[in-house]
Amino acid sequence: MEAFVSKVLDRVDLHILDLLQKDATISNAELARRVNLSPPATHTRVKRLEAEGYINRQVAILDQEKLGFDLLCFIFISTNIHQAEQLETLENALRAMPEVLEGHCLTGEYDYLLKVAIKDRKGLNSFIRRLNQLGISRLQTNLSLREVKYSTVLPITEAEQAPSDSR
Repeated sequence: MEAFVSKVLDRVDLHILDLLQKDATISNAELARRVNLSPPATHTRVKRLEAEGYINRQVAILDQEKLGFDLLCFIFISTNIHQAEQLETLENALRAMPEVLEGHCLTGEYDYLLKVAIKDRKGLNSFIRRLNQLGISRLQTNLSLREVKYSTVLPITEAEQAPSDSR
C-alpha cells in the first residue's frame, strides 16, 4: 500500500467524512459529485483518511428490538482493583463479552460504565452473575425505557456546529 503523508484536514476532507458517516454505502462516483472532485481524487482522499485513522471501519447498524434484544442496559461498575495487570484482565474480560456494546472507564463515583444489549431478564441475570465473578465491588443497573436520541454522526461540518459566542 502506498504511504500517505498526514496533513491537516481541509473542507473537502471534512465534507467527505460527513457524507460517509451519514451513508457509508454511497458510491465513490456519487461522493465525488457531491464534493466536486474527480472520482480518482475522491478515492485517493478516502484511502488517505482510512490510512490516517479518521475512518475506523464501515458497519451496518442493526435494529436491536427486531433482533430480539429487548433490554438496553446501562451498568455502572465499581471495583477495588488498583493494579494495572488486574485492570487489564478486567477490561479484556469486558471486551470479550458480546453483550457489551460500549465500555467506558470513568472518573467519579463509578469506575466503568457499560452499555449492554440483552434479550430478556434471564439473560440480564446471567450477565450480572458473570460480571460479579470479575471482582466487581458494586454495580448499578439502569434499564432504558425508550431511546430519546441515537446517532453515530459527529458534528464535524460548520453547519452542524453550534455558533460560537462572539463577545
